[in-house]
Amino acid sequence: MPGQPAHGTLYLVPAPLGDSGIDLVLPPAVVKIVRGLRHFVVEHPKTARHFLKQIGTDAPLQSLQLEVLDEHTSANRLLPLLKPLLDGVDVGLISEAGCPAVADPGATLVALAQNQGITVRPLVGPSSILLALMASGLDGQRFAFHGYLPADKTGRAKRVAELEKDSARQRQTQIFIETPYRNNVLLADLLAALNPATRLCLATDLTLPSEAVRTLPVAAWRKSVPDLNKRPTVFLLLA
Repeated sequence: MPGQPAHGTLYLVPAPLGDSGIDLVLPPAVVKIVRGLRHFVVEHPKTARHFLKQIGTDAPLQSLQLEVLDEHTSANRLLPLLKPLLDGVDVGLISEAGCPAVADPGATLVALAQNQGITVRPLVGPSSILLALMASGLDGQRFAFHGYLPADKTGRAKRVAELEKDSARQRQTQIFIETPYRNNVLLADLLAALNPATRLCLATDLTLPSEAVRTLPVAAWRKSVPDLNKRPTVFLLLA
């Protein structure tokens, strides 16, 4: 309609996976765009403010508008989050870490923005899933990301068996994650359930000085089990 402002752009802003330097994980062009934004939708305000302080925003940090979108955000709160965009203002979407809308509640906002005809622009930055796959040595042509496995032991064991079977049948790398403080429990269940010859990759602390990416047969991991407690890890397997 004449007189109505053009929609703003929803920028998907990748955040560092840990306390690695901004200059190591974000291109200068991305930093420049983020510095110029005034409105953000974020998963955790404290983490987002720390990130934006590192970026060095053009406007004072306290003047920026930060709205929360997390797993507790109700459906009726989503459309109001798009109001600045519908009024012609650019907005940045920031996840807790890594790429927004991938294993992240921001996906619901992106879907709504697409439905409203708002331009969605993904910015270049760290993705733990792709970094892990790149370094794993497993099949990079056929892969699937499954997010979190079931929390209960029985359900998790059943799901692991299904993933291993699918991997063998399709020659497909299976990728999944866990809450860091439960990594050791998941790893123990994987080593108990998987076939000895299945290759398992543990990609830990990606982009950090303590980064470690190692792929071994399950039989070899059983002989030397690492401590992954509270260390962000991506798990990959190929049967």
